Amino acid sequence: MTLKFGVPNKGRLNERTVELLTKAGIDLGEDVGRRLYIKARNQDIEVLFVRAQDIPEFVATGAIDIGITGEDQVAESGYELIEALPLRFGYCHMAVAVPEECGVKDATEIKDGCRIATSYPNIARRYFESIGKDVNIIVVTGAAEIMPYLGISDYIVDLVSTGSTLKMNRMIEAGRILDSQAAVFTSDTARERYGEQIDEIVSSIESVIEAENKRYIMADVPRSKLSEVERIIPGIGGPTVLDIAGNKDFVAVHAVIDCDKTFHAIAELKKIGAKGILTTPIERLVN
Repeated sequence: MTLKFGVPNKGRLNERTVELLTKAGIDLGEDVGRRLYIKARNQDIEVLFVRAQDIPEFVATGAIDIGITGEDQVAESGYELIEALPLRFGYCHMAVAVPEECGVKDATEIKDGCRIATSYPNIARRYFESIGKDVNIIVVTGAAEIMPYLGISDYIVDLVSTGSTLKMNRMIEAGRILDSQAAVFTSDTARERYGEQIDEIVSSIESVIEAENKRYIMADVPRSKLSEVERIIPGIGGPTVLDIAGNKDFVAVHAVIDCDKTFHAIAELKKIGAKGILTTPIERLVN
């Protein structure tokens, strides 16, 4: 049977999700962005483009078997799903925000009966109940920051990425509710039916993420300096050392290093007499 994979159809998670799937080897063809569902080429996977907020329910009810959405969306849904892999993008957090001039500095200072505008009523309700506050939740579909200005609410609960939108609307954070990022989610039922296939997909995506912050470095170094090479580029399990045909004084050394260590590694290799230094990106890295 074909595994159904739910992907956000637009918004902050869409572009990066499609990029990860493509790099992971899930061939979506040339119709990405124009079709609502695509059968991956040469794979028993059907990718469906749906709203990010619908993915938790679709996974929970078995309409799809695996999906990528924000942890905030799953928290709002209330469904208990399996988080198979955090994806290290789409970072944000849910916060209580108040107008600068209102005098409230912490959510615990909010009085009972206050009006809270939010697109995340379940998260907001649970949070205020947890701090012993009886507030009125007003459900809005977007632009919660404008609601206090319009007199529709006193305060808001909303996602915050950089905080610039709050600042522009003269609001400040008064409480941090939860942190969120994009992640791969599935269910117990789906794992029973497609466990091995899901593991393969998750492993492929993870290998792309792991590779993106790495570089493959190659260099010809003096054989007498091998002990120093191991210090400079230890690699994952040690550098790979190869003999060079017709050259007994030098060896070829290969290793995987972190991107942010590339500059220093090259400088150190040059100091010990390395030649022909080459670095290249890595498409996938399976540990």
